[in-house]
Amino acid sequence: MIILNSLFPIVALLLFGSILKRRGFTDSTFFQTSDRLIYYFFFPVMLFWKIGGASLDKGIDWNFCLASLCSLTAMFALSILIIRPCRISNFQAGSFSQSCYRFNTYIGVAVILNSLGTEGVKYFGILLGFAIPLCNLFAVSALIWFSGQEVDLRRRVRMLSMALVSNPLILGCLAGIVYARLFRGFPVCIDNFFSLISMATLPMALLSVGGVLTFAGVQENLVVSLLASALKLVVLPLLGWLFYHLFHVAGLPFKAGMLFLCLPTSTLIYVLSSQMNSDTRLASSAIAFSTILSFIPLSLSLLI
Repeated sequence: MIILNSLFPIVALLLFGSILKRRGFTDSTFFQTSDRLIYYFFFPVMLFWKIGGASLDKGIDWNFCLASLCSLTAMFALSILIIRPCRISNFQAGSFSQSCYRFNTYIGVAVILNSLGTEGVKYFGILLGFAIPLCNLFAVSALIWFSGQEVDLRRRVRMLSMALVSNPLILGCLAGIVYARLFRGFPVCIDNFFSLISMATLPMALLSVGGVLTFAGVQENLVVSLLASALKLVVLPLLGWLFYHLFHVAGLPFKAGMLFLCLPTSTLIYVLSSQMNSDTRLASSAIAFSTILSFIPLSLSLLI
C-alpha cells in the first residue's frame, strides 16, 4: 500500500498535466508562466518553510550528505568515461552526461513528502543545498568541455557563480537552514500562510512536468536515452547503496537518500543544453524515458 499511496498521486498528476495539454486547456505560454512562478517563488518558499520549521538540534547529517555527493560524483565520472567507448558524439555528450545524475526536484519532494513526511523533506532539502551546486558544476564543465569552445577559467568560474548565486532553490534551502538554527518554528499566522502556498506548489509543479513531457527525438536517440536512463535509475542507486553503507548511513536518511538517487532526470537539462549548444532532442528523450521508468526503482526503494 505504501507504493500506491506514495506514487499514485504523482503519476495521476503527471498524466493529468499531459491530458490538459493535449485537450488544449493549457499551452506553452501557460507552462512558461507557471514554471517561473514555481521555480522562483512557490518552490523556494515551500523548501524554506519545510526546512525552517524542522528541528536541527542534531545538526546536519554530514555522513548522509557526503555519501550522496560521492554517489553523484562517481556517476558523473562514469558518464564521462563511457562517452567515447559508447560512440556518443560531442554534440550529444553534454546532454547525455547531465541525464545520468541530475534529478527532478519537484517529483523528489512529492515522493518523499508522501512517503517519509516532513522529517524526510528536511533531509532532502538540506541535501539539495549541496547537490544542486555540485550538479551545476558538473553539467557546465561537461558542456563546455565537449562543445569544443575555448572558455577561459575566469569566464567558467563567473558562469558557475552566477548560476549558483541566482538559484532560488539553493537560496530557499540555505535560508531555511539559517532560520531553523536561529528560531524554533513559525508563528501560527505565518505557518498557515506557508501551508496554503505549499498546497498549490506540488500540484502545479507536477502538472507542469506532465504537460511538457515529450517524446520528440526518441527514434534517433533511443539507445542513448535508454543507456542514460539505466545509468540514472539502476547504476546510480547501486552506487548510493554502496556509499551509504561505507558511510554508515541508516534509518530515515538512508530511505530519503535512496529515493533521491532513484529520481528521474531533471527537466532543466533541456534548458541548459539549449543554452550551451548541446542535443536538446536527446535531452527531451532522456527526460521522458527516465520519468516513466523511474517509478520502478522508486517503488523498490519504498519497499526497502
